[in-house]
Amino acid sequence: MNEETKASPESETQQPVQTAEDKSCGEWQKQAEDFKRKWYSVTAEYENYRRRTASTRAQAYAEGRADVVKGLFPIADTLAFALQSCADDKTRRGIEMVNKAFEKLLEEEGIEVIDPLGEEFDANKCEAVFAVDGERGEHSGTVKQVLRKGYEQNGKILRFAQVSVIK
Repeated sequence: MNEETKASPESETQQPVQTAEDKSCGEWQKQAEDFKRKWYSVTAEYENYRRRTASTRAQAYAEGRADVVKGLFPIADTLAFALQSCADDKTRRGIEMVNKAFEKLLEEEGIEVIDPLGEEFDANKCEAVFAVDGERGEHSGTVKQVLRKGYEQNGKILRFAQVSVIK
């Protein structure tokens, strides 16, 4: 066999090269427009992907921070209980300082306290633990006592307030 009739593996997979003489100007323009369209499409897909992942990352980060703060809510409850039962002035001031630091943290995170004392019961923000008889002049469905404060961030409830409601 001579070398011209031998088929090499490389020559089988390669397509014949077209020269400028083989293609007309219109065909080259069509191919260029096709490449341009594909490039725009890939660029747009990449930008959409980049925005989606950035948004997802930001949301995951914010939710992670909120989860950490949620872990501090029982500590805040304990501080509030300690503040109510404290008789010593120096201890009370110390607990108030810690409580103010916690409130500042909540403010920095954009978390608002749900404290519906004296307001109409709202099932979207409160959990009624029990109902109590009202005294003269108190309206049915009003929050009589807040047993545990609730917290919300950007309209999302992180913890429902536990309350007692007037029957």
